[in-house]
Amino acid sequence: MLDVDVVVIGAGPVGENVADRVVQGGLTAAIVERELVGGECSYWACMPTKALLRDAAALRAARALPAAGQAVTGTLDPAAVLARRDRFTSNWNDAGQVEWLNQAGITLLRGHGRITGTRTVTVTHADGTTTTLQARHAVVISTGSSAYLPPIEGLADAAPWTSREAAAVQAVPERLVIIGGGVVGSEMATAFSALGSEVTLVSQTRLLPGVEPFAGGYVADGLRTAGVSLQLDVDATAVRRDDAGVHVTLSSDRTVDADEILVATGRMPNTKDLGLDQVGLAPGSWLHVDDALGVVDDAGNPVGAGWLYAAGDVNKRAMLTHHGKYQARALGDAIAARARGEQADLSPWGRHAATADQRAVTQVIFTDPEIAAVGLSAEAAAQAGLKVRVVDYDLGAVSGAALHADGYRGQARMVVDENRNVLLGFTAVGPDVAELLHAATVAIAGEVPLDRLWHAVPAYPTISEIWLRLLETDGR
Repeated sequence: MLDVDVVVIGAGPVGENVADRVVQGGLTAAIVERELVGGECSYWACMPTKALLRDAAALRAARALPAAGQAVTGTLDPAAVLARRDRFTSNWNDAGQVEWLNQAGITLLRGHGRITGTRTVTVTHADGTTTTLQARHAVVISTGSSAYLPPIEGLADAAPWTSREAAAVQAVPERLVIIGGGVVGSEMATAFSALGSEVTLVSQTRLLPGVEPFAGGYVADGLRTAGVSLQLDVDATAVRRDDAGVHVTLSSDRTVDADEILVATGRMPNTKDLGLDQVGLAPGSWLHVDDALGVVDDAGNPVGAGWLYAAGDVNKRAMLTHHGKYQARALGDAIAARARGEQADLSPWGRHAATADQRAVTQVIFTDPEIAAVGLSAEAAAQAGLKVRVVDYDLGAVSGAALHADGYRGQARMVVDENRNVLLGFTAVGPDVAELLHAATVAIAGEVPLDRLWHAVPAYPTISEIWLRLLETDGR
């Protein structure tokens, strides 16, 4: 048996950050990983997918300017795009991240970890041997999530891609059908159409239902312009694969033929075989947590007498890598503080409270055009019973945007709390709007009154001038 202060199950970005903060706080930590150290983000999500998208975005940006567009000759080279993607995944070799763990003083155990008792985790290694870890203070579950496959007739037998296969693709298919119109589906439609695939995207809903409708509308227009066939408000009812490829039957009675099918219809928690039954929880379930990220049951009671925690996708609070790492920093510091006999600061916006997951969730969607969003949408604010006003402005009318690209199209929106006159939400859609996001995040997290935002003067001529235009439009 190996005794350590904290055991972390899952060595993705979230688990790495928990373990690192624990060690920085003076404790010892062991981290358990059954796949690659670095997790989904490093090898099958954030990094490889953005590498697939970046070359095409740069090419579009050059072509949006007359002189630069004339200087660009030829077309995108898919092989070069995939080679650059491979560099960002280190060719799916985690040696560099393992070295980082060693330098940070974190003990790595490769294998599958299961809870087998109070603060006890048993690791089964690839050769069948086991190691038992006993935690003095805490066990943290940060095992993330996996792609969900819906019960569509014939789908499981059709060898579908999930986000993993799409991110790690070695050859671009001539025809690709995507089931799902969320972030993954929209980004991969953007990427593969730019790489030369004939793409059809099928969605039960409007495109990108999680963001403001106007933002999803801009992306839908962009995909159609790129040649993507959008089948919206339509279900895939059956899938069949034969020697000619994949055939998808739609509820509209149309059949879509393709070489590959990508399913992007949501995520499910990686908790099926973690020993959750040992602490009275159902295997395969999302883990509910309290304000301290301690695992609780359906009634809100602490599980495991306060020693079991969950961070990242697995608690479903904000399924984004940057928010998982934010949770991890707060949690690791809190565990270390408690171990020193200190009380964790869980006050609103306190050092150990992950309150941004409730008020200021940030997201960039790397489609064409980009979407940047933080906080509440107008619909979400209304559903929460808040009295708000909505302020919209045409990004293309901003001088900095007009200089940025000929024919710049986009829109920005503020959602303002009427009672407190502070920003509750911000959404922008347009080329390169990602860099607008952090200013909005600071305004929301800092609860900066709009009267004070008038004195945050944007540089001219930049796209950030949108802030002045929104305030002028608001007129208060």
